[in-house]
Amino acid sequence: GLTPPMGWNSWNFYGCNINEEVIKKTADLLVSTGLKDAGYIYLNLDDCWQMSRDENGRIVEDKEKFPSGMKELGKYIHAKGLKFGLYSSAGTKTCQGRPGSLYYEEIDAETYAEWEVDYLKYDNCFNKGIPSSERYPKMTNALKKTGRPIYYSICQWGEEKIATWASKYSNSWRTTLDISNNWDSFIIILDQQQGLEEYAGPGGWNDPDMLEVGNDGFT
Repeated sequence: GLTPPMGWNSWNFYGCNINEEVIKKTADLLVSTGLKDAGYIYLNLDDCWQMSRDENGRIVEDKEKFPSGMKELGKYIHAKGLKFGLYSSAGTKTCQGRPGSLYYEEIDAETYAEWEVDYLKYDNCFNKGIPSSERYPKMTNALKKTGRPIYYSICQWGEEKIATWASKYSNSWRTTLDISNNWDSFIIILDQQQGLEEYAGPGGWNDPDMLEVGNDGFT
């Protein structure tokens, strides 16, 4: 995280409608369009890639949408010279009701490391009212314990003055609620960044949510 992460995330266009074919096609396009060479190296799956947990508590991907599994998909992404990102939540469920990582931080971190994940977006849904300062450092420690360098992106919606303390635990932190595909949302989020710049720098960045470039809400 020495520079702000650049890449592509599935959510703002596809939502839950992701599958292996979509992700592989996106990897191909990041290369063929020149975006990878311009620095857009992360390919991040957002919510809905996961389905359940097995008898050992290990996260299980949606086998219908991702028949080859996450490890093989990660190999495909890496073969293109890109980095592989996944999503979870610091709650009992993700925002779309899939299994979250609260109380499963270590086994999930170990699984992501085994799959050679490079980036984790970590959301805030179904958090049981537990303070962020208790939940998010647990995943920090779990990721460090794996020994694999994984960019850690906290998606906590800018609550609890997170910009003032999150650099101790993560590589970036969301400073606002989700962006919507319209100009008003963009301007509101832009205004909310004022005064936060002092907390950002190499290794830790303010995150005003994803770009909407290419979607149809803007000219």
